Amino acid sequence: MENKFLLLNERNKRDIIGALPAEQDMFKLADYFQNFSDVTRIKILSCLSMMDMCVNDLSNVLGINQTTISHQLKLLKDQNLVTYKRDGKILVYMLTSGHVNDIMLYAINAF
Repeated sequence: MENKFLLLNERNKRDIIGALPAEQDMFKLADYFQNFSDVTRIKILSCLSMMDMCVNDLSNVLGINQTTISHQLKLLKDQNLVTYKRDGKILVYMLTSGHVNDIMLYAINAF
């Protein structure tokens, strides 16, 4: 059975296939954007876009228990979206890049 295209030809098909991200990069993109699919993570990222914060402060601001905050921060840290510095016994979390906030603002303004 022959594939018939409505709008593209074989050359266009080859060009498109050649321009697609590598499979590994597609998985990275999917993992990265999955971070924005959880409301709690978006709340945490939004807070951290305004200032560096510890788990206790995030918990108080968001009204979410510290265990949940810590779990979500670990996921964000594993994806390299947040990092932390130690201030005595307290871990202070911050965004690894301002691009995270740019992506969220772009998405909000795209509606």
